[in-house]
Amino acid sequence: MTKVIFATHNEGKMREIREIMKDLNIELYSLKDAGINIDIEENGTSFEENAIIKARTICNMTGEIVLADDSGLEVDYLDKAPGIYSARFLGEDTPYSIKNQYILDKLKNVEGERRSARFVCVIACAFPDGKIITRKGIIEGYIAEKMSGSNGFGYDPIFYVPEYDCTTADMPSELKNRISHRAKALKAMKTVLINHISEEDSGARQ
Repeated sequence: MTKVIFATHNEGKMREIREIMKDLNIELYSLKDAGINIDIEENGTSFEENAIIKARTICNMTGEIVLADDSGLEVDYLDKAPGIYSARFLGEDTPYSIKNQYILDKLKNVEGERRSARFVCVIACAFPDGKIITRKGIIEGYIAEKMSGSNGFGYDPIFYVPEYDCTTADMPSELKNRISHRAKALKAMKTVLINHISEEDSGARQ
């Protein structure tokens, strides 16, 4: 079975990832599972650059296939902030309840289309031979009028998806894991991994 490390310590994120990737013939490890405790400086200028930095760093350390994502919330009224700084917005240790309330306060008198926002996720896959492949997922929506829902994590309670008339924190996990930005990027990356595993298997048989 192919071993794959996902470069995150975020348990909420790992739950989503494991659910989406469960039908793949891989052993999926978080950094904690793999016994890796490292702070990687994410000094890229885009989601893609940061995902590649994380994936390449852990791949070089371990010699394993490594997936890493960089994701965040872009609020158009705030010039696409918090964007790539979503996790560090208002300070890395600031609770998301405070971050979410700050955004709601900033958009207090903003209405309709001007509340447009999106979740963006880029996943990078670093292979031991130096090859790196990236895939992107996006979900469009709006900033809600107030926080709602207890599922999910991060900015989910304020991200409203009009097609489903709820925030991503109101959604059951099976729906969110089908339509979210991370789900879209992971599903695209699954195809990359399936092709890699297939190539490995055919090489082993030759």
